[in-house]
Amino acid sequence: MSAKKTVQRQGFRTNESIVYPSHGVGRIIDIEEQEVAGMKMELFVIMFEKDKMTLKVPVAKAESVGMRKLADEKIVRKAIETVKGRARVKRTMWSRRAQEYEAKINSGDLISISEVVRDLYRSDDQPEPSYSERQLYEAAIDRMSREVASVEKSSEGDAVTKIESAIEASPKRKRAAQAAEEAAQEEAA
Repeated sequence: MSAKKTVQRQGFRTNESIVYPSHGVGRIIDIEEQEVAGMKMELFVIMFEKDKMTLKVPVAKAESVGMRKLADEKIVRKAIETVKGRARVKRTMWSRRAQEYEAKINSGDLISISEVVRDLYRSDDQPEPSYSERQLYEAAIDRMSREVASVEKSSEGDAVTKIESAIEASPKRKRAAQAAEEAAQEEAA
């Protein structure tokens, strides 16, 4: 038994794109009322187009589960600046780092996700990443590009290109690549 209610609750409205921490960018397609265990409950109906998934979140729980509005342009710029930074890879066991990366990705925080992208990005001249590194990188770049694309009203492909171009263009990466190239030339001589 579903009845349409007004189009705004808790500052969220229908047809608005939001970020759900463990799934990324979705769109509120409806706010419906359902009866669960004899109690009436309002639910946000969120569609995740890319995953072909629909999620129903109790309106009262939206904030506590970490659902939020899309980042503003200032935060997107900060995220792009973050990926330009120097990779900060801790010298701990991969399994522990992988757990930390996973937690950052599922936090839904764009800056944390951009840190994972920065730390796991590999250019063509770097060694091939492991399967699990590649999986985490793909998850992070996917989440980040979806939000950047939604904020900038561009395609996800354009957002990925923008993010990866920013990483490649960073002066720190260029210097590191130059130093590696010079070392290889000295070895060859």
